[in-house]
Amino acid sequence: MKRLLFVLIALLAMLQYRLWLGEKSLAESFHLQEQIRLQQQSNEELVARNQVLKEEINDLRSGTEALEERARNELGMVKDGETFFRVVGGDRNGLADN
Repeated sequence: MKRLLFVLIALLAMLQYRLWLGEKSLAESFHLQEQIRLQQQSNEELVARNQVLKEEINDLRSGTEALEERARNELGMVKDGETFFRVVGGDRNGLADN
């Protein structure tokens, strides 16, 4: 009877070792689940970014308004007959305290 009890305890110890510390353990499983969650979150952010870029491409292909807006903002272009003013620095209240 003592041998059977010893064998059962040894078997239980081996199973517990594999469960907590061995290959494909619970800790490794939890770690992999966290990695999967982080990767899915990253993928969702990239999908949203790609959607924004696709919409921007469609806007640029479909009309001249988006092209004109981008040229004005990024390249500083102006139309013929327009005057471009750039206000730099200064006090936001309009009056400097001297």
